[in-house]
Amino acid sequence: MEALVQSAPPNVSIRARASAAERSPAAERPEFEALIIGAGFGGMGAAIQLRRLGIESFLIVDRNADVGGTWFSNRYPGLAVDIRSVTYSYSFELNPSWSRDYAPGTELQAYAQHVAEKYGLREHLRLNCSVERARFDAARNCWTVFVAEHEPLTARVLIVATGYLSQPKWPDVPGLSDFAGKLLHTADWDDSYDLRGRRAAVIGTGASSVQLLPAIAPQLAQLDVYQRTPIWVAPKRDREISPRTRRLFARLPILQQSLRALDGVRLELMVALGLIQYGRAPIFSKFAELGCRRHLARSVPDRALRKKLTPRYGFGCKRPALSNDYYRVFTRANVELVTQAIDRVEPDGIVTRDGQKRFVDTLVLATGFDVWGGPGRVAVYGRGGVELSECWKAHGFQAYAGTTIPGFPNLFYLPSPYSYTGLCYFNTIEGQMRHIARCLVAMQRKRASRFEVDAAKSAEFLARMRRGLRNSVFVRGTCTGANSYYFDPRGEPSLLRPTTVWRAHYEHAHFAIDDYHFS
Repeated sequence: MEALVQSAPPNVSIRARASAAERSPAAERPEFEALIIGAGFGGMGAAIQLRRLGIESFLIVDRNADVGGTWFSNRYPGLAVDIRSVTYSYSFELNPSWSRDYAPGTELQAYAQHVAEKYGLREHLRLNCSVERARFDAARNCWTVFVAEHEPLTARVLIVATGYLSQPKWPDVPGLSDFAGKLLHTADWDDSYDLRGRRAAVIGTGASSVQLLPAIAPQLAQLDVYQRTPIWVAPKRDREISPRTRRLFARLPILQQSLRALDGVRLELMVALGLIQYGRAPIFSKFAELGCRRHLARSVPDRALRKKLTPRYGFGCKRPALSNDYYRVFTRANVELVTQAIDRVEPDGIVTRDGQKRFVDTLVLATGFDVWGGPGRVAVYGRGGVELSECWKAHGFQAYAGTTIPGFPNLFYLPSPYSYTGLCYFNTIEGQMRHIARCLVAMQRKRASRFEVDAAKSAEFLARMRRGLRNSVFVRGTCTGANSYYFDPRGEPSLLRPTTVWRAHYEHAHFAIDDYHFS
């Protein structure tokens, strides 16, 4: 791969088109050495790694108007990170300015903008650019990326960094399109809409709803909350970070680094004991479940209401939430918890299967994201025109080291099965950054224009992941009815990587190069 790990002249614009000769199939020269789909933290991490390798011929495309990914798309009231702020950042770019232990969404978006500026990513961005599909060209060993209302783009290497939380999930409810009032989704919030005095319904009681309800309930005349699956909620020890502490973090980064490391150990223990090794130590999950039950009992005196809010699946089967106010919302006079299934939506309200109709003028969908693909996703076609999501559905969800897939050359697919390492997404990102670097350096050293993971090695990795999950809460616990995105459409718990963060990062940096074919 000629000149892949070499800097381009600084005065050459990345938007410049290749010459006609370079675009010809004989020359096999794509416009960019790499193209990244997604300007969230995963995409920006990949871009930072490319620049570390000296690669300047790359483009980041994103359908949004700015960087940040899910932190740009989500602006609903109460939005905040559910991992401590000191941990939720790149390890090489700590932010000493977090205002709280669990920072609000606006600060995460500001952090994303800071990263884009500091690491020179703005000049590589093309925003408001919606990718429809990508297809591998075997004759030219490059990818063609088809973009709405623009000419197709070509790149030697494609990095899909659309993230897990990018495609809003819309409930399959009859009559939803007939609703005549205001329709909102937590992933597409209208900041100009005034909720004061409204009669609103919220469908969904997942993580976004846990944050949203306490923020909007006091403004509404009436709030009906439609619950299909209860969620385990633990107390949230959220404190303000004092200006003095922030100044100390800025002057002595080692302090913040130490806190980040300690919190990382805490999260590692939670994953190891509560999720991965559940079968050997179920007491940990039972203890966490007991803590949530006590939190619920302190917040909700009514026994019948507590029963409705108590999950029937085990702790850890579905990602739990943190909140001090969520349970208390349901004790308000203007809030009703509805557990009857929805039959249909009418222009002025919702009818449940018991025949009761509740009139509303505002309908909020807190139904989360389609983690495993859905309408609006980017279709990726590999060798022979095989589409990735259809391949997974037919043959099982798998990816070597949670990053690359047999049959899809020159592709790093970051929201892959078995890629999520630990509980903090930045652990996943930084592991994959190491994997990308090792592949691209080998590609340059071998003067190759194509790489692809060996199918047998990928199958070995999949088998090891499945063995690692045998004692997990997903296999040994009571997860029926959890409706958890930890499980793929085939019912396998293929989201989390059942190893420690340290081991995952080591493997990303030291996998056998012979696991890949270079040509």
